[in-house]
Amino acid sequence: MSDNSFYGPLDDPAGNAGYPDDHPPRVGFFTDTSICIGCKACEVACKEWNMVPDDGFNLLGMSFDNTGMLGASTWRHVAFIEQARPLGEQDPGLAGRPTGPSGSEQSAHVAASAIEATPRGGGELGTTGVDLGVPKFERPGDATGAEARTSFRWLMSSDVCKHCTHAGCLDVCPTGALFRTEFGTVVVQQDICNGCGYCVSGCPYGVIDRREGDGRAWKCTLCYDRLHDGLEPACAKACPTDSIQFGPLDELRERAARRVEELHERGVPEARLYGHDPDDGVGGDGAFFLLLDEPEVYGLPPDPVVPTRDAGTMWKYAGMAASALVAAAVSSFLGRGGR
Repeated sequence: MSDNSFYGPLDDPAGNAGYPDDHPPRVGFFTDTSICIGCKACEVACKEWNMVPDDGFNLLGMSFDNTGMLGASTWRHVAFIEQARPLGEQDPGLAGRPTGPSGSEQSAHVAASAIEATPRGGGELGTTGVDLGVPKFERPGDATGAEARTSFRWLMSSDVCKHCTHAGCLDVCPTGALFRTEFGTVVVQQDICNGCGYCVSGCPYGVIDRREGDGRAWKCTLCYDRLHDGLEPACAKACPTDSIQFGPLDELRERAARRVEELHERGVPEARLYGHDPDDGVGGDGAFFLLLDEPEVYGLPPDPVVPTRDAGTMWKYAGMAASALVAAAVSSFLGRGGR
């Protein structure tokens, strides 16, 4: 990155915002897309808790995706991406799902076994199979379970505001409607927002947006009210597979690094982290992801850069240029006066 003096010490956005040294640790999200099942529980929980209005139910002609992208009325967006490539190790429910006292791995195995044992074709309901023109996939050995789906795979990912270390939306807001919390997150105060829209162009991810009929900017708050009560955000609480993990950002980064190593050892070399690096173009994200393909596949910019990153340097050069112009004007005036 270029000069960071405009922002202060890296990776302590709350401290840079003026909070005392004893402020809470920075918290955020780690989204492990390898175990996302696309259930959209996070979308529903987000809307219910934050009273985010309905944004319509349109499949958009894009698989099962009915929201399309993040926006003023979509603070969580579950992307569905179908790829014409082998499923490989990424068997839903079994791909490294975290284990714990609840025995989630055993439950996933039981569920997968039950699915494999379930008769197909609807015969028990008194119906017969219907040819819908869907291409038939190769099924070696007449297998019927999930392991037989070798022609495609789903990539699913729950996207959200990144709560950047260097937040362009926060930098350009003229009213102070956007502010940095003591947890290092970025929140919009709707009672101060004047709907100017500067923040929309200041976000390198295209997350923040103005609500139609309202005009004000809205986005994920990382459930700021819940954090004050010691509760995890609603989306993370509702996620049934722990694909969305919440906690102190430093701990999440360590956990994510171990998860990538585990997937590499299991034969998934394409697993990589996105938004975890404090030295990237936004100083690292408060919400980062484990991806199974290039960021562009998920609709994420490959190399995001906050538009205001070089603001300090630009102001310095602008000041130097203005000083030189004034000096030249004064010199010219004095020269004329001498003649």
